[in-house]
Amino acid sequence: MRLALLAMILLASAATAEPSAELFAQLRQGGYVLFLRHTSTDFSQDDSRMKSFEDCATQRNLTDKGRAEARALGEHVKRLKIPIGEVLASPFCRTMETARLAFGKARATNDVRGGPLSADDPKRYEPLRLLLGTTPAAGTNTVLSSHGNPFRAVAGPPYLAEGEIAVVRPEGGEKFSVIARIRPTDW
Repeated sequence: MRLALLAMILLASAATAEPSAELFAQLRQGGYVLFLRHTSTDFSQDDSRMKSFEDCATQRNLTDKGRAEARALGEHVKRLKIPIGEVLASPFCRTMETARLAFGKARATNDVRGGPLSADDPKRYEPLRLLLGTTPAAGTNTVLSSHGNPFRAVAGPPYLAEGEIAVVRPEGGEKFSVIARIRPTDW
C-alpha cells in the first residue's frame, strides 16, 4: 500500500516538474503527444449563443495576449527544433486559432474535446484517450489543441492553464502517461 502511494506521488511530481533540457531533447526525437489548452481568452465572452463552430462572434475567443502567446509558442518549438507532425484541434475558434498561429496548421475534430456525444455518455472521451495513446508518425510529435475540461476528464487534476501543454507518452490503445507540463513561461 505504501509503495503504491509513493509511486503515485512520484508520478504526480514528475508530471508537474519544471521542464528540463532533457525533456526538450526527448521531444526533438519525437514520439509524444502534446496536449495544448488554447492560449488566453476573453472570459467576458461565452459560447452559450454559438450557432456553429465557424461562428466566432458568439464564442469565447483569444485575446491579443492569447494570439501573442500562440505565436511565441510556435517560435519556441521552432527554436528548440521540436518536430511537429499532425495538429488536431477542437473545432472551436479559440483552439483552431491557437493551433494555426503556433504551428501553421490544424485539422478540426471533435475527438480532441470529447464530443459530439452527450456529457453523461460513458464513451464520450474514448476518442480522446485513443488519440493520447497513439504513437505519432516516426520522428514527430502530435499536437492536440483543445480545452482544459476534456484533458482533466481523462488525465485527472491538476487543471491545465490557458496556453499550458501536457506532454504525454502514448502507450497504445487508450493508455498513456503524462510525463511533464510546460507552462507558457517555461520555454
